[in-house]
Amino acid sequence: MGYARTALLLAAMTALFVGIGYMLGGETGMIIAFLFAAGMNLFAYWNSDKMVLRMYNAREVTAESAPELVEVVRFMAHNAGIPMPRVYVVETDQPNAFATGRNPEHGAVAVTTGLVNMMTREELAGVVGHELSHIKHRDTLTMTITATIAGAIGMLANFALFFGGGRRNPLGLVGSLMLMILAPLAAMMVQMAISRTREYEADRAGAEVCGRPLWLASALKKLGEASGRIPNAAAERNPATAHLFIANPLGGIGHDNLFATHPSMESRIARLREMAGAQSGR
Repeated sequence: MGYARTALLLAAMTALFVGIGYMLGGETGMIIAFLFAAGMNLFAYWNSDKMVLRMYNAREVTAESAPELVEVVRFMAHNAGIPMPRVYVVETDQPNAFATGRNPEHGAVAVTTGLVNMMTREELAGVVGHELSHIKHRDTLTMTITATIAGAIGMLANFALFFGGGRRNPLGLVGSLMLMILAPLAAMMVQMAISRTREYEADRAGAEVCGRPLWLASALKKLGEASGRIPNAAAERNPATAHLFIANPLGGIGHDNLFATHPSMESRIARLREMAGAQSGR
């Protein structure tokens, strides 16, 4: 169901781009906007792991420097059926984690020192399983495609600002101004919805990888209680990376609203508990 919803949302964003692009920029403007956005995001796709890890001053660890963490990641990667990713630690008291890398062969998992200090081994396994599912299912690629289309829609809106919109816009100047404001807003809403869908799917798949949905549910409960009150200075400086984390590192969103990058912790925990109940009832 998660994949079907993601596909429908991507189709909706593509349709939005095509419709708005044809009205505001015509075929030529639409192609230019898409190619420009694709070029930027293709660069980000190939280099995102290095860029994000550098933003957070993440340091790579080994079995010698962090034996328990690396052992958990290795065991979970084996369960997930993917190559062993590189493992990084980020120095911050906020408990959190993220995954990056363009495919399973180039995956990386980063956890904060706050997460390592706060979680039990079982809860850590649940968090790692969640992050490995992002790598396994190539969510970096999904979000890059989404960002490309959203970026192209934003550029088309700028075309409307500088060139007054396309002749095909039946609403004229007023319509161009409306689309200039509403089109990027609509694209952002769909982009956030895709991000939330992928988080739900990573919770489900991560729980299957570790074999115990309640391990991840327990970890999410701790994350929900701590991430909002413990600041993450690097995330505050780079809010565009917030969607990468298992919990919102900015701490300002607590509900499933249209502009949230993450589902609410309550709804995620409830789904995991339902999953655990279904397993125990078999």
